[in-house]
Amino acid sequence: MSHTRKPFDRRAFLGAAACLGAGLALPAGAQTPDAGQEQFETTAFTNQRRNISSFQNRDWQSYFSNLRNGAILVDTHSRALHYWSEDRSIYRLYPTSVPVSEELTRRGRTEVIRKVKGPSWAPTPSMKKRNPEWPDYVPPGPDNPLGTHALYLSWRYYRIHGTHDTRKIGRKSSNGCIGLYNEHIQELFGFAKIGTQVLLI
Repeated sequence: MSHTRKPFDRRAFLGAAACLGAGLALPAGAQTPDAGQEQFETTAFTNQRRNISSFQNRDWQSYFSNLRNGAILVDTHSRALHYWSEDRSIYRLYPTSVPVSEELTRRGRTEVIRKVKGPSWAPTPSMKKRNPEWPDYVPPGPDNPLGTHALYLSWRYYRIHGTHDTRKIGRKSSNGCIGLYNEHIQELFGFAKIGTQVLLI
């Protein structure tokens, strides 16, 4: 017996699906940029616009007692991710997307427990109940809300991942996870290890 799948809006799906945890409702303003988006600059690395409010270098010693396995600091206020390598030879600063609300924002210490190139994605039962038109499984590719690479954290449902929807970067636009441009997550993926320390502030 043949089944016809109800079509879904790819853009809306990409914007809404990434990192929705079980039981988390999708806020109505998930695709709406917040205030304070007037200041932008173009980065040489991505040639993309990004929010530069409070975007500045940080000193790892203010946040970590050591750099064992490297360290990732995510500043949800400035919407920036900082990475330091264990031998201190590498420091990177990337613009990110952050959660749309305080209810969806988790802060504290965690670590990278899994690295996946070309991640697949599947909705939780609660997501599927709210959005029955969503597919049961999304393979790697342009329709995948996790982009090209994902770093899975020890917190369930939380990831640092790429995005094919570049409008999200520099905005309050995620439902819990931290999003980067695909070219940035690819670079960070190469630096990070299983066990890399992660702190969200």
